[in-house]
Amino acid sequence: MTHKELSHIIFKRGKDKFEDMEVYIERSKNIEIGVYKGEIDKYNISDTVGLSFRGICDGKMGYSYTEKVDESSVDMLIGEAYENSIYIDTDDREIIFEGSEEYREMNSFNEGLASTPIEDKINFIKDLEQEALALDPRIVAVNYCMYNEIEKERYINNTKGLTLKDSSNLAYAYLMVVAKEGEETKTGFSYLISNSFTDFDYKNLAQEAVDEALSLLGARPIKSKEYPVVFRNDVFADLLGAFRSIFYGESVQKGLSLLKDKIKERVASKDFSLVDDPFIEGGFNSRFFDDEGTATSYKKIIDKGVLNTYLYNWKAALKDGVVSTGNGFRDSYKSSITTASTNLCVVKGNSSLNDILETIDKGVMIIAVEGLHSGLNPVSGDFSLSARGYEIEKGRIKRPVNQITIAGNFFELLMDIEGIGDDFKFSSNGVGSPSIKVKKLAISGE
Repeated sequence: MTHKELSHIIFKRGKDKFEDMEVYIERSKNIEIGVYKGEIDKYNISDTVGLSFRGICDGKMGYSYTEKVDESSVDMLIGEAYENSIYIDTDDREIIFEGSEEYREMNSFNEGLASTPIEDKINFIKDLEQEALALDPRIVAVNYCMYNEIEKERYINNTKGLTLKDSSNLAYAYLMVVAKEGEETKTGFSYLISNSFTDFDYKNLAQEAVDEALSLLGARPIKSKEYPVVFRNDVFADLLGAFRSIFYGESVQKGLSLLKDKIKERVASKDFSLVDDPFIEGGFNSRFFDDEGTATSYKKIIDKGVLNTYLYNWKAALKDGVVSTGNGFRDSYKSSITTASTNLCVVKGNSSLNDILETIDKGVMIIAVEGLHSGLNPVSGDFSLSARGYEIEKGRIKRPVNQITIAGNFFELLMDIEGIGDDFKFSSNGVGSPSIKVKKLAISGE
């Protein structure tokens, strides 16, 4: 039975209970390969399919879902969604969307990645570990060497006549090495995200992790005070990702964002622009429609320091009297619709990382932070995170630094940005950024 045929059966049986209905079907295939000491120690392939049903009864949205995507689940889906809608107390309006006027269709599925033999992917991850261990005798272990690949298919059909489907795939490789000199040990990390297997160069990836581990040997704290700080591209992307909910309309409505009533006001340095771009080829979350069936679009959230828009799903948009920005997504078919960014990106500047470092007489470059889930408050913007990196002196990296804590406020940090690099990179959280220089940040060390 096709997805369309099953949808029509559900709609036919549910028409006496619901004013409008939607079927969302999602298939996810995951490949996970891990290696340790030359042997495959993790090998998992999972392929799951699930169906989510939404129906509106007396203006209330009811949800249900199943892993059994066939006719035997129809009555259960309708009954549970109807029961769910009865107990909803909120007066917030929700809709089943009839569809956008135009969709910019795109192909986020790379057949070359999917058709690459699994043996090639196993050999890549084995070569990666072997190369890292061979580069320098001070590399004594590889703690983590992993390849992951995700394929996803989505299908939406509703009683408003909308039918959409797409597919995407993406692969990740992670490497963590341990360097030892005397009694001192340090770790180095590298990763690659792409939907083209030809991008997976094990030599470059190994060199990056090894260089980082070796560069941190001899690290010690720095004197406590305020310093100019450069966040490496992936670190700023991680920090921005931890605060991304401040740009969501539903967070603003719930009083969980200090950006309330800030539209058309300056909220960041005039050098800083932030976009939500769903059309990046091979992007982490490139999509031409969201999980409500709304066309996605390129949005300048912050344009030269000025806040232009929040990100909306339909529920939050209707509450504010606007239209959805195409940011209604769900974590999986089991979840209700919330808000999420697609490819959230800081617009890169024209300066190289070295150019930015040369503007600093005495400062710190941060290459890793810890505690993003516990050391920050997305409502107030305050953060306090353990970090490591390098001391900068007279425009050059002087020595490695560790056992420090960086503390500040994210909203103030955005205003204090005074340098943006051209070294754009996506982090593993789906947020992309170049390296960023801020005027000052409190650092606690010795």
